Amino acid sequence: MTATTNTASSTKTAYRVLNPATGEVVEEFPTATDADIQDALAAAQEAFQSWKDVPITERAKVVSRIAELFTERADELAAIITEEMGKPISESKDEAEFCTDIFNYFATEGPTLAADQEIKAIGGGRAMIQKLPVGPLLGIMPWNYPYYQVARFAAPNLMLGNTIILKHAENCPKSALAIQKIMDDAGLPKGAYVNVFATHDQVAEIIADPRIQGVSLTGSERAGAAIGEIAGRNLKKAVLELGGSDPYVVLDAADIKAAADAAWATRMENTGQACNSNKRMIVMEDIYDDFVAELTERAKNMKPGNPAEGTENTFGPLSSRAAAEGLAEQLKDAVNKGATVHAGGKLVDGPGSYLEPTVLTGVTKEMRAYKEELFGPVAVVYKVSSDEEAIALANDTDYGLGGAVFSTDEERARKIAQRLEVGMANVNGVGEGADIPFGGVKRSGFGRELGPLGMDEFVNKRLFYIAD
Repeated sequence: MTATTNTASSTKTAYRVLNPATGEVVEEFPTATDADIQDALAAAQEAFQSWKDVPITERAKVVSRIAELFTERADELAAIITEEMGKPISESKDEAEFCTDIFNYFATEGPTLAADQEIKAIGGGRAMIQKLPVGPLLGIMPWNYPYYQVARFAAPNLMLGNTIILKHAENCPKSALAIQKIMDDAGLPKGAYVNVFATHDQVAEIIADPRIQGVSLTGSERAGAAIGEIAGRNLKKAVLELGGSDPYVVLDAADIKAAADAAWATRMENTGQACNSNKRMIVMEDIYDDFVAELTERAKNMKPGNPAEGTENTFGPLSSRAAAEGLAEQLKDAVNKGATVHAGGKLVDGPGSYLEPTVLTGVTKEMRAYKEELFGPVAVVYKVSSDEEAIALANDTDYGLGGAVFSTDEERARKIAQRLEVGMANVNGVGEGADIPFGGVKRSGFGRELGPLGMDEFVNKRLFYIAD
């Protein structure tokens, strides 16, 4: 669920709450001093020395309390991110409560997932693989899911015994501080989780510091390239979850209205600002016209609304006016080169960051919309006439996060899904949950979070051998 995270070299980074529904700057926060960064590094290193030796079953008790606090404070947490980045209030609360699921999953399953694994020693003796913590880690998190993204990074690593320095998005300072309060109140030792309002230059310095053993970033392709370069130069393990342009292949439908409802609801989640959203709907020609008509009707029925009220058939703002204007430029480029807007596509007048939900067809390779990620409420629909054409179009992208195939013939859908060049292939639905691994291939990044694979990234998979 990717957002843009700027990481270019800069000494100034503005942490502030700017309500995207109104354009009002609500509150500003000072960036960290260099001394603050050194204090965070020292605290994380010191905490690691004791936290790693706490039995994992005892660490689980703290992680379980973190889980409880996300639900206990869900209303408060929801209000914060609705103001910060414009998420509809019901989705904001769902996100906070989903964090409970994530922390609970790792608290419950972590001891088993991290247990020693005995392997066959053909030459004699006993051999096992141990999963041990590696040390302090840096997390660089985006604005589009301010709690969920942190949870899926923090939960498994706190269970493992790693410690965390967390650099959140510049427009999410209040949610960043709310998470820090949860961590403190749950009983984590001082330094086990440290939020820093770091500048871009300070991020590079943190990664280079010998006390940091790895970095996880969820953000844009550009940010991933920058962080990956710094991490590689300093020989640090990196997990990068970047952009996506997921194919959503509809081969047939017993009920086209229901199929369109599901596709539209998926695309409009978080006002279209999710990396694994169905940004490219690929539909068979015999149902294409009806499918587009159904999407168009839904788009036309939506009106701009206050995300804090959550009124039915309303849409919220994008995260910023710049984001809305950038998406409008991508749409303009497509239309100027021959694409058709069936509904929406216009910026809403006023200081807010609203762009009308859009249905777009006729996108071709000459257009930016064909290759670039459209991070907002735009449903792009392609028409195909065969399974092979659908597969070729689905894989004709630099991204490889997820993809889904829908059909009344499960075997047909399964065969197509098997050929998707993605990290997550789905049939007749999308697998999501604390127990389901998340991550991609190609320019969507590398590494996995959540599920059993979520504890396999920042870990010393140490061989422990005992001779006969």
